[in-house]
Amino acid sequence: MSDPAPILIDLQGLIYRAPASAGQNFSLAIAKFQLKAGERVLLLGPSGSGKSTLLNILTGVLKAHRGHVGILDQDLSALSGAQADRLRGQNIGLIFQTINLLPYASVAENIALGLAFAPDRKARLTQSIETETKQLIAALGLDEALLNRPATQLSVGQQQRVAAARALIGSPPLIIADEPTSALDHKNQVRFIELLLATLRPDQGLLMVSHDESLQPHFTRIVRMEELA
Repeated sequence: MSDPAPILIDLQGLIYRAPASAGQNFSLAIAKFQLKAGERVLLLGPSGSGKSTLLNILTGVLKAHRGHVGILDQDLSALSGAQADRLRGQNIGLIFQTINLLPYASVAENIALGLAFAPDRKARLTQSIETETKQLIAALGLDEALLNRPATQLSVGQQQRVAAARALIGSPPLIIADEPTSALDHKNQVRFIELLLATLRPDQGLLMVSHDESLQPHFTRIVRMEELA
């Protein structure tokens, strides 16, 4: 019998309330949610349902008021800000809706940023940064000739794939993607999802949040925000 897959995300009884100083009347309650290594989970919900808030809690940017927030067997509520930053940098690859590439840095430099403050992640490389970068962009359908080109010279679709390579380099156990296809047309959305899923290692877990119902067929599990309360 094979060992059970490690639990990468473990939420139990999570309660979060937006601070009154923010002028918001928003709260988020999640009874239970888990994501295991090897899973590809799509979290669906409309705008305002708390998807981005949840991602900020999972990455340690926001702290839950109550409940257990476990990331790779570590309780985020017990970590300092610096410790949470380290956990995120070493073990979570983030793909942002806004892409967040350095505009005038090269493609290669932007990808290498995924390792800049993550020595453990860098140590997981089995080859040189240059070799792994070339392999990643090839797997994501990009030409090696783009490596020395500034990010400003790429199309939106190319930039999003570079952002994915930055998240994937060093094989972090958990990949979290925040609406990464929202700026792409349907054809390029499907292409990006297919390339991303094909590039993931079998032991990596993926949590992607979106409002786009059409993405469902590409994932092993679909979860809706209203089901988590």
